[in-house]
Amino acid sequence: MIEQRPHIQVIPGYKPGKSTVDGWDGPVHKLSSNENPYLPLPSVIEAMAEAVGNMHRYPNMDAPELTRLLAQRYGVTDGEVAFGCGSVEVAAQLIRAFAGAGDEVIYAWRSFEAYPILTRSAGATPREIPLTPDLHHDLPAMLAAITDKTRVIFVCTPNNPTGTVVGHEELRAFLAKVPSRILVVVDEAYVHFQDDPNAARGIDLYREFENVAVLHTFSKAYGLAGLRLGYAIARPDVQDGLRKVAMPFAVTDIAQAAGVASLAAEDELRERIDVLIAERARVTAELQRMGWPINPSQANFVWLQLDERTDEVQAYLNSHGVIARPFTGEGIRITIGSREANDALLAVLAQIPSSVGEAE
Repeated sequence: MIEQRPHIQVIPGYKPGKSTVDGWDGPVHKLSSNENPYLPLPSVIEAMAEAVGNMHRYPNMDAPELTRLLAQRYGVTDGEVAFGCGSVEVAAQLIRAFAGAGDEVIYAWRSFEAYPILTRSAGATPREIPLTPDLHHDLPAMLAAITDKTRVIFVCTPNNPTGTVVGHEELRAFLAKVPSRILVVVDEAYVHFQDDPNAARGIDLYREFENVAVLHTFSKAYGLAGLRLGYAIARPDVQDGLRKVAMPFAVTDIAQAAGVASLAAEDELRERIDVLIAERARVTAELQRMGWPINPSQANFVWLQLDERTDEVQAYLNSHGVIARPFTGEGIRITIGSREANDALLAVLAQIPSSVGEAE
């Protein structure tokens, strides 16, 4: 038997959202993976189709056109933009480049479940700082957790899976106290669904603090989850480390073409995002009316804080064709989908008493 390295043995496997349920023969609504319910726009599909003709060639690793467009958008140089196979791969690059054995990576918990996997994969040690009782980042506790071993800090805002955001001024005050030798990654995978004017603006903080990097993705708002396209805005010294550990040719020409076309069609995409934000508000209001324990979300999902009742409610949803994302003993994350899917969710949850101990 070939043994895994000790730091790999303790890594929990990443569990993707389920797509099917057993024992249900009606419509299935997958609300477990924070996917955009809409197909890419016709102009985006057309651009992808044209790029297919070059599949016999390796993609251009520099992604020049997409780089130029994003650099212009954020007022940075081309050298401050780098891509990866989804923002999670860019996060992995950041950890591999700047943390390893004997180093520590700080992040809130619960937050994006890939953080501990990526950290341990690099041989580094996770420092998980519990969220506050109202499910926000505990920035003072994160500051207190910094040691000489700290190399990277992740701030996920809006936070996955709770949907809460870090305030701009509170994050600014936090960054002012973090030693400049530590890389602070503002993970904004869900920023396009954010409509709170007081929420953190990662790009503004990037301009102010030399040790900040910002992660974005085309998977969520742009509906390109299957193409795997994410990027980091970071200083050239950070980008140099990213490029050294990046998988060669990971971002295909098809993904690059889709990204360029998506940026050109942002007015149409904004309309879709606005629909999802409106649906988020409707679902939240209905769940609050029913008495479910739900906090306002700034992402394309909502979080039910169910504690010990999590698995029971998840099983009931599954038995009625609705697939969400449970975190046993904590709660359920539910993606905002099409109106039909959201209506199905609400109809099922309306049948379950929301108070612990009253379930059928």
